[in-house]
Amino acid sequence: MSDGSSVANLVTQLRSELERYPIDGKLPSSRELVRQLKVSPVTVSRAIAALASEGLVITRPGAGVFRAPPRRESAVTGDVSWQEVSLSSQSGLRAIDATGVLTALSDPPSGVIDLNGGYTHPSLQPERELAAASARAGRRPGAWTRPPICGLPELRAWFARDIGSPVNVENVLVTAGGQSALTTALRALGAPGAPVLVESPTYPGMLAIARASGLRPVPVPIDRDGVRPELLADAFRDTGARLFVCQPAFQNPTGAVLCAERRAEVLRIARDAGAFVIEDDFARLMAHPGSPAPPPPLVADDPDGVVVHIRSLTKPASPNLRISALAARGPALERLRGLHAVESFFVPRPLQETALELVSSPAWARHLRTLAAALRERRDVAVSALREFLPSWRAVPVPTGGYHLWQPLPGSADEVTLTSAAFRAGVAVTPGRLYFAAEAPGPYLRLSYVSTATGAQVRDGIRRLSQAYQELPG
Repeated sequence: MSDGSSVANLVTQLRSELERYPIDGKLPSSRELVRQLKVSPVTVSRAIAALASEGLVITRPGAGVFRAPPRRESAVTGDVSWQEVSLSSQSGLRAIDATGVLTALSDPPSGVIDLNGGYTHPSLQPERELAAASARAGRRPGAWTRPPICGLPELRAWFARDIGSPVNVENVLVTAGGQSALTTALRALGAPGAPVLVESPTYPGMLAIARASGLRPVPVPIDRDGVRPELLADAFRDTGARLFVCQPAFQNPTGAVLCAERRAEVLRIARDAGAFVIEDDFARLMAHPGSPAPPPPLVADDPDGVVVHIRSLTKPASPNLRISALAARGPALERLRGLHAVESFFVPRPLQETALELVSSPAWARHLRTLAAALRERRDVAVSALREFLPSWRAVPVPTGGYHLWQPLPGSADEVTLTSAAFRAGVAVTPGRLYFAAEAPGPYLRLSYVSTATGAQVRDGIRRLSQAYQELPG
């Protein structure tokens, strides 16, 4: 039995036995617990610490451990209704609609299969490698000193090499994850009230950032080959926008890859409009083996500083490794750096050192190969399960990278009703309307295959979805 499970078992046992002791009654000594329960002193110490953190016991140095008095819940007697008037009377303040973000971040209850999440299941994360990298990082000289505002030079250099020419170390700013990088880019380069062009459909977290920053998202439709250049040109001309946000590789939620024929056209259209292209390259490191490699980043074809590039380690590594890079050139970089310093000061050095240790080790390449193979296997399981259990649905586009399927629904289906029914049947999926900046052209579901423990769970989740669909009225 692992030490972690021993601690959990001991905490459960002690918690159930606390009722035997009066308030402020003394528990057996640590030495006595070790003897009685045949566990290690470390296990006892950790279990007592866990109970103390729950407020169930009090430790008194030199005296022992005592049952704590029950915590009194303070009654809420204040009146916060004044806040509604204050907040609504200030025209500069905006309501924050975080529905899409909170949906993606929510953990379903036990027994519900997660086909909603956007982060890899722990079994797909390099936990052992991260632990080793963290330990090595902690031993680095100066690991807890303040880092440079732009990030550790070695980590910036690694990102520059990973992104490729024309990006160099001087163009890279280390930020705290892709969401933070997107926030910095939109706030630094967009004026409140201004339009920002977005792919349709697109990542709900980006829509939330834009609206919270006072920007006005304007949708530009995409297809299997990425954004449609003729509609992008129309949108720039009609709105006067100076920002376009896109995910050219394994787009969320469709999985689309911007085809080679459209890349130069997209950059030309943006350059002619005097606009920036914010390239959110969140899933490049999650390409599926056996599929065509995605084209290079858009920034590779951009000598003029049109593209602001975002590259993150969070998706392929761990939701807790919130490390990303913002790459830009010219005055835009100075504006990004200034806002980053004002908002965040810097990304904690131990986290940067851990990231550097991880990506600099041979284990990183091995992990990416293992992850890619697992994603391809799960994708194939999900596509096969949809054909088996829901043959009447239109065939889902099969992505060549990333971790989600964008499933069109029959025209008569109500995606919200189906999502609720699926949850009751034991599977969490995401309604498509969260991914549209305006009215959705039809009903969709996004099905993620990255947050479950096994491919078998993916298949079972789609089976449950089928049951929910078949039981809908009409």
